Amino acid sequence: MQNLRPCVWALTAALLCFGVYAAAEPTKIAPEAAAPLLNSDKTVLGQPLAYPKDAANVMANIATMQPGEETEWHQHDVPMFGYILEGEVMVDYGQQGKRLYRQGDAIIEAIGTPHRGRNTGSVPTKILSVFMGAKGSPNTTLLPGYFPQ
Repeated sequence: MQNLRPCVWALTAALLCFGVYAAAEPTKIAPEAAAPLLNSDKTVLGQPLAYPKDAANVMANIATMQPGEETEWHQHDVPMFGYILEGEVMVDYGQQGKRLYRQGDAIIEAIGTPHRGRNTGSVPTKILSVFMGAKGSPNTTLLPGYFPQ
């Protein structure tokens, strides 16, 4: 029996190692498990999507707006993907009209067009913003004193 003990220990160690390796194996995601959010070559205003010519820089953030809160007039100088995680926001594009975005909406925001957003709901609005910009270039330009015609 004592001669079998080293074999049992070796077999146990091998099985443990295999178990750890098998558990560390990454799980593969089926293609149908990835739900598309957006596929577009245009902004919400129909502008063609164009990237800055300088060195690329991607910046992402989550903005939270309280009920009734409103942004200043501003514009984005680079492409920006937005996804409404919670709540709703009404965006005023001046002469281009207003658009309401709700939880689950995905957009490519207008480029170089003044606009402002307002949380028109009764709960905080959370927006994931992903700017596809360039190093040294602003993603957003505030427009104090701007009033649409």
